[in-house]
Amino acid sequence: MDDVFTIIKSILLLLSTVLVLLAAFGILRYKDNLERVLYARIHILGVADMACILALLVLGEPLLAGVYFVLVPFASHAMANGFYYGEDTK
Repeated sequence: MDDVFTIIKSILLLLSTVLVLLAAFGILRYKDNLERVLYARIHILGVADMACILALLVLGEPLLAGVYFVLVPFASHAMANGFYYGEDTK
């Protein structure tokens, strides 16, 4: 029975790894000349955040995963809001 849980944990960690790599590829794929590219990048990083939460759950850290799940969307929203309403420094 313990082997089944180990296999499931390994599969979920591999899935998390694939999601993080896809998010990294998505961030690198966008060109800097797109208007409002920050929003697209924050969306891509949301995929990486969910992969990290999944990895934390698999590794047996549900409290840390819960805190991460609650706080990261607020931080992303604050960064996007600061970019949108910030001063233009050009």
